Amino acid sequence: MIMIVTGLVIGCRDAGKNEKTTDTVEAEKKANTFGEDMNFLKKRDSGIVILATGDGKSQVIVSPKYQGKVFTSTSNGLEGNSYGWINYTAFDKVPDLHMNAFGGEDRLWLGPEGGAFSLFFKPGKEMVFDNWHTPSAFDTESWNLISSTKKQAQMEKSMSFQNYAGLQLEINIKRNIEILETSEIEKLLSISLGSQVKSVGFKTINILKNAGSFAWDKKTGAPCMWNLDMFTPTAETVIIIPFEENAEGKVATTDYFGEIPSDRIKIDEGVLFFKADGKSRGKLGIPPTRVKPVAGSYAADAAILTITLFDVDKKGIYLNQEWTTKKDPYSGDAMNAYNDGPLADGTQMGPFYEIESVSAAAFLSPGEEILHNHSVFHFTGDKESLNVIAQKILGVSLDNLVLKFKTNKTH
Repeated sequence: MIMIVTGLVIGCRDAGKNEKTTDTVEAEKKANTFGEDMNFLKKRDSGIVILATGDGKSQVIVSPKYQGKVFTSTSNGLEGNSYGWINYTAFDKVPDLHMNAFGGEDRLWLGPEGGAFSLFFKPGKEMVFDNWHTPSAFDTESWNLISSTKKQAQMEKSMSFQNYAGLQLEINIKRNIEILETSEIEKLLSISLGSQVKSVGFKTINILKNAGSFAWDKKTGAPCMWNLDMFTPTAETVIIIPFEENAEGKVATTDYFGEIPSDRIKIDEGVLFFKADGKSRGKLGIPPTRVKPVAGSYAADAAILTITLFDVDKKGIYLNQEWTTKKDPYSGDAMNAYNDGPLADGTQMGPFYEIESVSAAAFLSPGEEILHNHSVFHFTGDKESLNVIAQKILGVSLDNLVLKFKTNKTH
């Protein structure tokens, strides 16, 4: 969420004020199991697709009806943790004109949100909340399920947008989601998982095609793909972002919604740490010169290690998605992280936190395509085993991680 999340969170502040349904209240009394979330979703979408590994322990819920998103996953069957954040209140409310935040462990949006070539504002309109509208193609409309098996689902959606420059962009999106067996996770991440670790992993392959009649360039503007992963925070959740330590330029943009308090963000030996407890709203972004193709989080109090793996195009141009036309539209961040928290009026959509990745700008001729891979993994088990994984993939010790925020006050 960028100035984006300005839209996302403000756009959804009414969700927190809506009267909750009976099953919503019951579900919020305690952390949901995967089975509870699955039963809730089946009442809203009879066409959800359940992907599962051979042993049935690791499962993923995919919904073509709700914009082709991965709603949640588990590493331990129906009674296991449900890793995705799902906004129960959004399903029964009157559709919001700005955005409908159903949640989800991985959803695909398109950018840019703001700027000279925005897809969220009509030409000439001031970039303020009243004029901000999430395109229905990835907000409320169903996507087409092309095929599905026990392990993967393929979906497609054709879209048409008028950008802020007044040009009509014709776009086709193909999205393939596949659950991974343990051996596939080990191979992809170059790790070994012992019997003490439970895991679930899935990969998304997202393909954007220029389905129009003219080329997209810097004069016409170009879209990008944008994977956003929404997870449930805990008091001791920390987002972990390795970065290129020797690159030039700033490490991160940390003032999207005002500067993130110094006791909530730490930088140490090529890794950025961001407290993600859902109690203080803040967003940061990593520029292309600094970004690495991996990020993660660790909840010490729940013993859950999360890893995201995504494409980075070091030669690509990334879009600035802020709500302004006064900045260079081609000077944006390549990945983002967000921690939810109360708004000024005391309302809150979550709590949740996000890890996000974006593709480079899709400068494409008619018929050309751009691909963006984004994968998510969760590991639970004994701390020693999780620590080995964290050191291998993220380059951090989980012991030191806890100490970094041990004495921090909560905002």
